[in-house]
Amino acid sequence: MTTLRATRRKGILFLAILLSLAIVAAGCSQDSGDDTTTTTAATETTVATETTEAMAAAPAPFDAPPVKIAVVQNSGAGDYFQQWSSGAKLQADAIGIEYTWYDAQADNAKQATDMETAIGSGVVGIIVDHGQTDTMCPLINDALAAGIPVVIYDIAVQECAPDAVQTQQSDASLANLSLSQMLQDIGADQNVGYVNVLGIAPLDRRHVVWEEYVDQSPWSQEFFVGEFTNAVATDNAQLVDAALKANPDVRAIFAPYDELTKGTVSAIYENNLEETVWAYGIDISNADIEVMTADGSPWKATATTDPNAIGAAVMRTMALELAGEQTNRLVDFPGVLVTQAFLLDNAITNMVELRSAMPELNLAEVQSADWIPSVEF
Repeated sequence: MTTLRATRRKGILFLAILLSLAIVAAGCSQDSGDDTTTTTAATETTVATETTEAMAAAPAPFDAPPVKIAVVQNSGAGDYFQQWSSGAKLQADAIGIEYTWYDAQADNAKQATDMETAIGSGVVGIIVDHGQTDTMCPLINDALAAGIPVVIYDIAVQECAPDAVQTQQSDASLANLSLSQMLQDIGADQNVGYVNVLGIAPLDRRHVVWEEYVDQSPWSQEFFVGEFTNAVATDNAQLVDAALKANPDVRAIFAPYDELTKGTVSAIYENNLEETVWAYGIDISNADIEVMTADGSPWKATATTDPNAIGAAVMRTMALELAGEQTNRLVDFPGVLVTQAFLLDNAITNMVELRSAMPELNLAEVQSADWIPSVEF
């Protein structure tokens, strides 16, 4: 009877993950690409914009809105990008920014074309969200040469485009938070697995910290797999499944992007290893919380920022740059550690509840000014 209950439990958990991935894929498939609207429907947030008489008068060019910019995005699968975009759009609407939105959806060539279009469109600023350094850096410099300020999120451009404003999560800190919890949970001298994709700026920064932990713990890295596609979780689940079949004796797997982590968790279930192999990731969303809090889930911890808050903060950075008030060329956004135990102990089931339980996720005072209305998610 115990074996039957365990088998049924594993089947239910595995189906839950598959359903979560299907929902994410459906959501992504509804995005046709370019979005030139100036409003957005926040599917998982209640929005409030704070505007008071005490707010300072907006400087030029925000004293005569709308201020037209472009967002040139290269999103991947998963609701991280949906949340990031939602936060950025909400903040833009509050400030008086009108945006043209381009999304290449993991197509580097399309992002390059989108950037060329944005440069020639007459906008006064461009935000570039994710992408490949080699592809985007020459085009970022083209925009700057044309007198268009550029704000970057999660592309390494400081060396090749130093006049752009580079914003990013504090990736080294995020990786350290997740890996320190992994070390505390499993201890040193363990066999471990690794799922990552190099060549993407935030994942490269997290990789540096991983190598330090493998060397210092010391851990024995039994496999390293990963690829970036428009179906990251599904495609990487297959890679991790094959790796686990060849290396079932690993104690934990580090997958430093939540879509990679979800694919990893799916493969752990597929191999019936959830009691012996644990997963550690970076980033969080409603779907991630559901997977982490499922009965018997092997996903033990994730380090994260709030994607909505990050998107809003990047948009505020664009506003400050256009107003001539942004002096720092590099902006780091701090993160926090979220453990499975914390979620369960506080009965957290979604991002709204997590924000309430962890107010440090709110970045309203980061990259702001007394003339910028704040938004709540």
